[in-house]
Amino acid sequence: MRLENERESRNVEDRRGQSGGRRLVGGRKGGILGFIILLVGAYYGVDLSGIVNFGEGQYEQQPHIASAEEQELNTLSRKVLYTTERIWGDYFKQNGMTYQAPTLVLYRGATGTACGTGQSVMGPFYCPADEKIYLDLAFYDDMKHKLRAAGDFAFAYVIAHEVGHHIQNKLGITQQTQRAQRNATSQKAANQISVNVELQADCFAGVWGYQIQREGKLEAGDVEEAFLAAEAVGDDRLQQQSQGRVIPDSFTHGSSAQRLAWFRKGLQSGNPSVCNTFNH
Repeated sequence: MRLENERESRNVEDRRGQSGGRRLVGGRKGGILGFIILLVGAYYGVDLSGIVNFGEGQYEQQPHIASAEEQELNTLSRKVLYTTERIWGDYFKQNGMTYQAPTLVLYRGATGTACGTGQSVMGPFYCPADEKIYLDLAFYDDMKHKLRAAGDFAFAYVIAHEVGHHIQNKLGITQQTQRAQRNATSQKAANQISVNVELQADCFAGVWGYQIQREGKLEAGDVEEAFLAAEAVGDDRLQQQSQGRVIPDSFTHGSSAQRLAWFRKGLQSGNPSVCNTFNH
């Protein structure tokens, strides 16, 4: 990506320096946390809406010295976030609305959120209760070594996906889907709603990517990096890797093919109106 001349967002809360990195000790993991981690299975894209009381514990101070790669990821994250602010700010303005950007929280290990305790094992996630995106930069290592999806645009896609959840929240989609899940007649139906939510966030990430591409900020191979990342976190691929079999009814984020298709749809159109994953 060509972001050398891009500004860095000011909507960033860096908790790494405040705590030197923190690790949760002595807490209760709790059944619901284990359930969410089991469902997610992936390393990013977790929507913790409605999840509270993950358990109590104490934070142990851990010294943290950022590597050169982490420093680069820190800068990249801030610049990517700023591009989302520009692009979605313009979209909201064109439609007579005012965009209120999310805050990006950088942390190490574990941190408190309005949705409960966030831990790096969950991967990047958005909490609608406080409108913050939580990101442990060490996730990039997981992308490279566990998901086989490296590259700056692949990492940017992860952030853009979480911003997509924020867009859903600001447009009232999050509230509607939460009600629908509460009224779902089966776990399978509730899971399908979750899949639709995640695929829409992928499509919104593609809309952002369309504008980035128009601005000439992509380099050769960038789009392919993002495609690999979208496919790498499909429920079918993750389930096959973790348990050796695929259970479609338990999907909460969508298959590799679905995630790629919806990201590509947004990337090719640049139009959020094509991202209605609930009526397709």
